[in-house]
Amino acid sequence: MDFVDEMIVKELIEDSRLSMSELGRRIHLSAPATRERVRQLEDQGIIQSYTIELNVKKIGFPIEALIEATIKNNRYEDFKKKICNYSNVEFCYRIAGDACFMLKAHFQSFEHAEQFIDELQSLAHTKTSFIFSKII
Repeated sequence: MDFVDEMIVKELIEDSRLSMSELGRRIHLSAPATRERVRQLEDQGIIQSYTIELNVKKIGFPIEALIEATIKNNRYEDFKKKICNYSNVEFCYRIAGDACFMLKAHFQSFEHAEQFIDELQSLAHTKTSFIFSKII
């Protein structure tokens, strides 16, 4: 990646909906040259997808939590299959350290959070931290 590619990535991180002409204007390239650069970044796997960020509070999920899960009885595959069935899980990472997995989930209420954690208890010990605010 050169400096121009870095500028493209920076702009697309800020707003992935930019038109190629607007992106080109911001990085001082023509729209066709910009389009070719973006295509190359996609082909190289540097840009993997374009996504949206939802305000989950506004769609009825005001509670967010980070949950560390330490697997019981070597049931890693069972845990991975189970966690993929939940639509309220934003991400789940396999990690190193005291816990085996770290996930972020959204809940409509503390009762829903408690039920979710209870459902994981057969597969993992959990440690839950509720999120108050986003800093960066």
